[in-house]
Amino acid sequence: MKKPLIIIDNKIPFIKGVLESVAEVNYVEGSQIDSSIVRNADAIITRTRTKCNAALLEGSSVRFIATATIGTDHIDTHYCDTHGIAWTNAAGCNSGSVYQYIAAVFAWMVRHQGAELEKLTLGVVGCGHVGSKIVRLGKLLGMNVLANDPPLQRTVGGDFVALDEVVSKADIVTLHTPLTRDGNDPTFHLISKHELEKMKPGALLINSSRGEVVDGDALLEALKTNKTGGAVLDVWEHEPAISSELLAKTMLATPHIAGYSADGKAIGTMMSIQSVSRFFNFPLQEWRPDGLPSPVQSTDIELDANNKSVNQLFADAVLHTYPIEEDDRRLRANTQQFEELRGNYPVRREFPAYSLHLLNASAETEQLFQKLGFNLSLYINK
Repeated sequence: MKKPLIIIDNKIPFIKGVLESVAEVNYVEGSQIDSSIVRNADAIITRTRTKCNAALLEGSSVRFIATATIGTDHIDTHYCDTHGIAWTNAAGCNSGSVYQYIAAVFAWMVRHQGAELEKLTLGVVGCGHVGSKIVRLGKLLGMNVLANDPPLQRTVGGDFVALDEVVSKADIVTLHTPLTRDGNDPTFHLISKHELEKMKPGALLINSSRGEVVDGDALLEALKTNKTGGAVLDVWEHEPAISSELLAKTMLATPHIAGYSADGKAIGTMMSIQSVSRFFNFPLQEWRPDGLPSPVQSTDIELDANNKSVNQLFADAVLHTYPIEEDDRRLRANTQQFEELRGNYPVRREFPAYSLHLLNASAETEQLFQKLGFNLSLYINK
């Protein structure tokens, strides 16, 4: 019996050698996957750089698409649904990675701006897999949290507020929505001139969702005129051809890597392998990656709580796991390498990969870091 042909984005980690025993596999650069390559394929395992639409799929034998990403805006799901092509995404796979990214932004603010997080109001727009973790993070750090998610508010209820209230009251507004252009709650240019003009003086906007959720031209104008206090951007309109003018105005800038921890990538690959295996009845439906690489920095962190605030301890621990300013520096050094920086991203591990040794810390501080996700060894009064 002929093996199915599967086209796989060659930048998906931990996947090479997994499917070869059950399928014919062709690894291709994501941006180079075109109609000629997929014409005789049975399945595609992809990332965001391959647009799975009629132009790619018309006339092909593709029956299944798995994306190793949380987002699906690169897949024309309506076309797939009406042409008998099954598809799946890796919902929530990188939520822990984005959680770490946002924590690193907060930690950077503590270290470089003297931010007192417990005195700030955090606005979270989109409270799904990722946003719900950011809501929890803000509350753990003592922040006042305002949450906005109209679809969730309609379906499950909860303590949500209107977007106008979020942008007008929050000191930090962070975006965690999918990119949608129609339906009841389109998110294309969700943050536009109107919202930016309503933001508190000095407020910070963080976007790690999709670039087009923010009107980039309006944001640039708001930053130029100080209508918006600052911006942290991981995603950009028109990426990888990002605006150098907007880049220059950001507080922190990174090349769409908020979800790029090794842990998040491994989960995305696992979910894709398992889903394609269920579809084709491969004996890999319980497959899991093993042997995740270690980061360059030590996975043992020792901090002395003497004469340090909880905010300072938080900053030290988080920035040890993820020194976000290094990603910022690499992007600013050469914006033309946006895709290369993503494709060759260094190993980043999430909080559970680290053992945190706290000396002279209170039980309350110990509990905080445990809840943040660190593996904790506490040494009190030693």
